[in-house]
This record gives sequence, C-alpha cells and structure tokens, in this order.
Amino acid sequence: MEASVQISIAMTLYIAMVIGIGIFYARRASESSDNFLIGGRSLGPWVTAMAAEASDMSGWLLMGLPGVAYWCGLSDAVWTAIGLAIGTYLNWFFVAKRLRIYSHVAGDAITIPDFLSNRFKEDKKIILTISAVFILVFFTVYAASCFVTVGKLFSTLFEVKYVYMMIAGAIFVVIYTFIGGFLAESASDFMQGIIMVFALTAVLLFGIFQVGGIKELIANAKTIPGFFDFFGIAQPQVVDGVQQVGENGQALFGEASSYGLLTIISTLSWGLGYFGMPHVLLKFMAINKPSEITVSRRIAVVWVIISLTAAVGIGIIGRILFPTELLTQSDAESIFVIMSMNFFVPFIAGIIMAGILAATISSSDSYLLIAASALSKNIYQGILKKEATDKQVLMVSRLTLVIVALIAVIIALNENSVIFTVVSFAWAGFGATFGPVMLFSLFWKRLTREGAIAGMITGGCMVFIWNLLIRPLGGIFNIYELLPAFVLSCIAIVVTSYLTTEESKEVQEDFDLVGKMEVSA
Repeated sequence: MEASVQISIAMTLYIAMVIGIGIFYARRASESSDNFLIGGRSLGPWVTAMAAEASDMSGWLLMGLPGVAYWCGLSDAVWTAIGLAIGTYLNWFFVAKRLRIYSHVAGDAITIPDFLSNRFKEDKKIILTISAVFILVFFTVYAASCFVTVGKLFSTLFEVKYVYMMIAGAIFVVIYTFIGGFLAESASDFMQGIIMVFALTAVLLFGIFQVGGIKELIANAKTIPGFFDFFGIAQPQVVDGVQQVGENGQALFGEASSYGLLTIISTLSWGLGYFGMPHVLLKFMAINKPSEITVSRRIAVVWVIISLTAAVGIGIIGRILFPTELLTQSDAESIFVIMSMNFFVPFIAGIIMAGILAATISSSDSYLLIAASALSKNIYQGILKKEATDKQVLMVSRLTLVIVALIAVIIALNENSVIFTVVSFAWAGFGATFGPVMLFSLFWKRLTREGAIAGMITGGCMVFIWNLLIRPLGGIFNIYELLPAFVLSCIAIVVTSYLTTEESKEVQEDFDLVGKMEVSA
C-alpha cells in the first residue's frame, strides 16, 4: 500500500472520531446559546486543563515553534517557551479561580466582553462593543494562522496545491464547530491534547535516537555558530530569503549575533499574553466547580512543559538530521512533518501528524466560537436587538462563524505566511488588549469603567502602532510589541482610574463578595 494512502487512512480515522464527537454533542449544543457557547459551565478538571492548553497552543506548537528552532537555533525558541510556561502557571494560579467566581457574580457572564461589561454594570455598552470588536479582529487573524497550518501540512504530505488543502481544512473545521459548539470543541480538545503530547514526545525520542543520543546532539548543534546558545542566535546565510548551501552540501551560516538582555525580556513577555487570551479565560469560566481549578492547573502546567520542551528539541534535532531539507523560514515550519515521515511507517506517521491536525482544529474551533459569541451575544443581543430570542442568537452565532472563517481563508491564501509571525501578532493583540484590564478587573477595586476603556484602546492600538511603525526602526525599539503595549495599557488604566470617579457602591460590593467567595471556595 502506498505511503500516501496509509497516511490518508490514519488521518481519515482521526477526522471520523472528531466528527463523531461533534455529532454526539450536536443536540445539546442546539438546546441553547449558553450550551453552544460555554457548555453550561459543566467541564471537569481534566477536560478544562487539556482543552485550555490544546486550544491555546494550536498548530504553532508543532510547526511554528520547531520551525523557529530549526531556522535560527535554541535561543529564540527556548526563551519564548520559558515565557509561555511561566505565563501558563501564573494565569492558572492567579486568574482561573477568581475569574470563575467573578464571572458568575457578574451577571453569570458567559463571554469575556459580557464579564467586563457586567463587572462595571454599564448601561451604555461601550466596553462590550470595544472588546467584541477587538476579539473579532484578532481571532480572524488567529483562525487564518490555523488554516495556514492545515494548508502547509497537507500540501507537504500529498503534494497537492496549498490553496486547495487550506480551503478543505477550513471547511472541515467550520462544519465540525457549526454542529457541535463548545462541548464538542472542549471534548475533542481533550482528545487532541493527548494526541499532541504523544506526537511531540514520539518524534523527539526517535529524533534523539537517530542523532545518536543527547551528547551527540549537543556536540553537533554547537558546530553551527550561535545555534545552541542561550545568549546568541544563528544567522542563516540567505539570498532572496533562501538559505545558501555550500560546496560540501552543508547549509551556510554567518557569524552568530548576540541575544542580549533586552531581547530576552522581550521574548519572555510572550508569557504576559496569557492574561488576555479569551479562549483560555473562557475555559476558566466554564469549569464545573472553582475547587477543581487546582487539579486542572497541575495537569495544564505539566502538559505545557513537556510539549514546549519537545517542540524546541524537535527543531534542533531536525537541523542536525536534515540540514538542507528546508531552506526558507516558511518551509522550516514543516520540519515536524519531515521527521515524522522519515522516522515512522506511513500509517504511524499519519497518526503522529494527526497531532498537527488536532492542534489546528482544537485552536481554530475555539477562535471561531469566541468570535461568533462576540458578535451574536455581545453586539447583536447586547446592543442591536436586546429582545432577540435564544434561537436567533444561536442562528447569528453560526452565521458569524462562517463569515469569520471566510475572511480568515482570504488572509491565509498566501502560502508563504510564517505561522510564528502571524500568531505572534494576534497573541500580542489579545495580551495587550485584555490582559491588563482583566488583571485590574479581578484584583483592583479602584479600577473605573473609564480606566478599563482607556486600557483596552491603548493596548490594542499600540500593538498595531509598535509593530508597523516603531519596531521597524530597530535598535532598542526592536522588541516584541506585546511588552510596550501591555505596559502602556497598565499606565493608561491606573492614570485614568485615578482621574475619574470611583465606581458605584454596588460594583464595589460585588468586588468584595468575590474576595470572600474565593477564600471559602
């Protein structure tokens, strides 16, 4: 049996399982918009943990991060991974339980815009509108990154044109999410989280074996200037974006560049993004009992550490074993696919690579659902048609899901897109727009509605300004846009809150009640 046929069979079996989950939950998802969008707050600790992390990491974990390590070595990838691991722990430790309690107290909110609006008991839904708009913008970009991942995966595997494969993957994700909603998404994310960590671990272990052990791996990696260095970064010699190959058949690198303290701080700031990720925060809100958060946190942190370590290791090993296989930064993101196809018999490789499909589906369905909820629940029912029935909200949710997916497909048409770059922009957008306001909303009683609005607008806009206008200046300005945007958002929140009138007694009483409930939970 041909290799492509065996891989197709393995992936078809996986897809059939995912569709089965969607059909199983279809009836419950159609019962109400609450079930469709947040699953009736019925998630257990294991599903909460795995669904949060699987939907968070996406295909970026299996393609984007290994691609960075393959292209320029350890430093950029490992400092990003360290920042993400720290951010994961802090988010679960400080935010999860308090948000679960506060979202219930704040009008039993089932979306992030709902929570922020209800937190201040606003009549004019300004916070609701602003947050919903930012969610629509950045989640459309995020969904596009997932479709790019699917396109790259299948075009590499089956040598079919990228655009066709990308569109086919997008259609599958939309149909599955359209049918099953949040419960199907969370249940399949649990399964997909297991597949992802299995796939990463299997490829890493086989890679270490192929290269001759960890000692041999490190020795070989150190022969490339700056490649295996925490404080330096390798510089592939490129012409028109393509790495050059020497007469000896080896990929050419220039002298290593330094990876200084400012760059490290900038890269570690990826961890700040967690405080503003709606798809992760929504899982906190959906857990059945606040007391189950501790178990979920332990599961999530262990999963993240194993997965990030494996992803970075795969990129390093891939460069040693296949030094000239992938000669552009975009192509480098296929190293996981190349290694899987070379290490395993086709059927097993298909199961392994289903991990990429799993990662992509687990993220894109979350992004599409939350974008749909932002328009249907927050803008349509919250502002435009307050008397809308639950059935109408459900219908608008599904219609929005399709429209957002179509826009994401248009963005993803460029097959030279670098997944890591696309994700990093959307990650910064969410982190800076929602991270500071979420932390201050949960933990600072003096926060005012005007302060929250100022913080969200400042953070969201600064991501665009810094990325497009300031960062290209280079030098000290060449830092990840999340860090300056996050800091400026915090400043805007504090300054504006002190310049405006304190919130009503009712709002402050809610804040105090949440503190008491958290202690007793």
